[in-house]
Formats: sequence, structure tokens, C-alpha cells
Amino acid sequence: MSRRSSPSRSQIETFAPVRLRNLIRIELGQNLIKPAGLNTPYWLVFPNYDVKNRVQLEFKFDQQLTDLIDEYVHDFRPALLRGSNSSWLFPGENGEPKNSLLFGKQLSFRIQKAIGLRITVHQFRHAAAAVYLKHRAGDYETVRRLLGHRDLQTTIKYYCGLETIAAPRNSDG
Repeated sequence: MSRRSSPSRSQIETFAPVRLRNLIRIELGQNLIKPAGLNTPYWLVFPNYDVKNRVQLEFKFDQQLTDLIDEYVHDFRPALLRGSNSSWLFPGENGEPKNSLLFGKQLSFRIQKAIGLRITVHQFRHAAAAVYLKHRAGDYETVRRLLGHRDLQTTIKYYCGLETIAAPRNSDG
């Protein structure tokens, strides 16, 4: 697989910092859809009953990520299916999704190889929140929706300190 055509698990996490359980259970046509038609960007959707906090998640991907996913699905995923007929984006053995432990290790390895930093899927979620708040201090509601927190207070509890760290850089004085 070429560098450009890799499954791009970390790129999906960049747009949609979902929990590992949701990431490995992405199903084509169920969670990964093109509601506006064939030549339009993918949306990644998880109904509330598939998410830990029972909060529906929806993420619209850009055309570049959509093209990368299409290339993976058409050119590389068939070899990973090993004769099964599963609809998992990241198929494992016996028609099941990829094993979460193995998948998490593979994703951490890919991220480390790309940026030189060892990071887990869960830490990637924290990093996404930190980066977002660095550029949009105080926008906890968007971070709450991005991470799928049910309660805004949960988001504030875990990420309020990041805004304080960024505040001196964002002030005029």
C-alpha cells in the first residue's frame, strides 16, 4: 500500500476523534455514508445507541479524505476481507471488525511514524480538544459535540485548564 493510499485511520481521527470502539466498528453504508450522492463527501455518523454517552455523532469529511477513503475501499480493502462479505471499513478475521487491541497498536504506530509521537486513540481525542481550544478558547460547546460528551460540565471539567494555558498567548496585553 502506498503512503497516500493507506487506510488513513489517523486522518479519520483528525476529522472525527471518536472512541476506539466506534472507530473499529465503522460500517460502510451504515456509519460511513454519502447522503448527498455518489460524488460528494462522506459523513461519519453514529446513532446515539452506538456511542458510550448515548449522544449521536456526525462528522462531514472533506473531499481529500473522501477520495483517500474511496481509494482504500476500492483498491485495498478487498484484500483485507480475505473472502468475507463484511461491511466493516477495517475488517478483521471471520467477518468481524478488526480487533481493538491490534487496531489501537497499529494506529499508535502509524501516528508515531508520521509525527514522531507515541499517542493512543484516547490521547488523540484529548489532543483534538486541546488543539481546538487553543485556537478557539472558551468554545466548550463545540468540543462537547466533537467528543460526544453528554454534559457540557464534563467537557469544562477536563479541558478548562487548557484554555488557561492558552490565554496569555491570546490576550492583547
